[in-house]
Amino acid sequence: MTLVCIGFMGAGKTTAARSAADALGPGHTAIDVDAALAQRLGKSIPEAFEQDGEAAFRAAEEQLTLELLDAPGNSVLALGGGAVTSVKVRDALKRHTVIWLDVDPSTAWARAHGPARPLARDRDAFERLLSEREPVYEALADVIVPAARSRELAPVLRALRDLPDGCRLLWATSSSADYAAYIGPGLLGGRGTAPFWPAAVDGRRFLVTDGRVGSLYGDIFEPLAGRVSVMPGEQSKTVAHAEIVWTELARGGLTRADLVVALGGGVVGDLAGFCAATYQRGVRYVQVPTTLVAQVDSAYGGKTGVDLAEAKNYVGAYHEPAAVIADTDALATLPREEVAAGYAEVVKTALIAGGSLWERIRAGADPTDPRLVAACVLTKLRVVARDERDAGLRQVLNLGHTVAHAIETVTGYARYRHGEAVALGLLAALRLSGQDELRAEVRELFAARGLATKLDDTDPHEIVLATEKDKKRIGSGPVPFVLVDAPGYVRAGCEVDGPALAAAVRELSR
Repeated sequence: MTLVCIGFMGAGKTTAARSAADALGPGHTAIDVDAALAQRLGKSIPEAFEQDGEAAFRAAEEQLTLELLDAPGNSVLALGGGAVTSVKVRDALKRHTVIWLDVDPSTAWARAHGPARPLARDRDAFERLLSEREPVYEALADVIVPAARSRELAPVLRALRDLPDGCRLLWATSSSADYAAYIGPGLLGGRGTAPFWPAAVDGRRFLVTDGRVGSLYGDIFEPLAGRVSVMPGEQSKTVAHAEIVWTELARGGLTRADLVVALGGGVVGDLAGFCAATYQRGVRYVQVPTTLVAQVDSAYGGKTGVDLAEAKNYVGAYHEPAAVIADTDALATLPREEVAAGYAEVVKTALIAGGSLWERIRAGADPTDPRLVAACVLTKLRVVARDERDAGLRQVLNLGHTVAHAIETVTGYARYRHGEAVALGLLAALRLSGQDELRAEVRELFAARGLATKLDDTDPHEIVLATEKDKKRIGSGPVPFVLVDAPGYVRAGCEVDGPALAAAVRELSR
């Protein structure tokens, strides 16, 4: 198979191909298909566009791309941005390993615009074209790498080395750490293959899990140097349970050369990650999420923590995992109610992303589909890459969570699953956003999945009071809310007046 870099103009495909060829070693060559095409045509790409027209250019591009994809040898190809518009090229790419260099519109425009690129002269048209092509790139990609890492493909290739068939690798970046997120079926075994473990992540393994998940998958990670099990449910996400985990890790002899394996849903991931962040001032950990909430959201981005009786997630730390292993087959073992709870986080993510992801959700896409899970993860990783520590942009990921966390706090973390509370919080946020039609549509989506759209015997006034303890509040000012102008257009830091909030929460009781 050939390694192939795809992506939009300005994504750094040529740079990535050179980096990959260097990392692969002697005998591997990087080929820029645009440069090879210009040489074959005897004219520059802009000249080919102007003199022959785009249709003729695309035909020549298709022919050369197919030749190079079929050629023997150890080449790393950097395809032209529009090469994937060819059906024949897309079919040929199925036989190869495809790396998508994911670039944001502003970066792409800054790098690409000018007379040398015929399709990068009008910014609005440029961004529309990027929006149209992104779903094509995403569908073809075996590996997704942010454009900012185009010069640093060596660690990505090391992570890619043992990627099982049918799975995808998303490369997560942040100011503090990079890591590989593996997403797809069969990663925990069960399809006639051995369980997957990243070769780049070494050290003795200390498992933290709950009794239910541990009985299903705990033995997969043998040999284990230690094992800690907590009770399932949000009630285990406390400082008291963190002390139990710390103590068991210390008794087992965990050192900073070892690692914690967080096997379970969001509670286990948050608790084990927090313990890893604070044990000996920080040890490595691997997230192995087994619920939909965790696979699409909580396992990524390095937020770890525990709850207090007074408020949710009040004690915590930022600590990025060494890797994430998300086996989507594990979702088949979940109760229907647990999948429904995860669906609320899927809808939240789709509202933030807008575009093709939102359209897929509206059309009734299966939330456990590996491609949909990966699309949600990509949305979160894009945000975290730009703002790891909640300085601004990352707060949009809290859409619906201010009211949701207040509901969980008031009900003692016992009545609602996190996702169930998020569903109610989203409905409140959409009412506060003045998005009545969108709220009605989202409510129907939730109802169709069996999610409650009304509060069950909970005092709305207590919920409103509990929102004042939200951890995003600064000083004595009002609690900032995340509001929605339209799918794909979400604003953080919005002030909401008290009567409007009270009305939105009271509406949930009717």
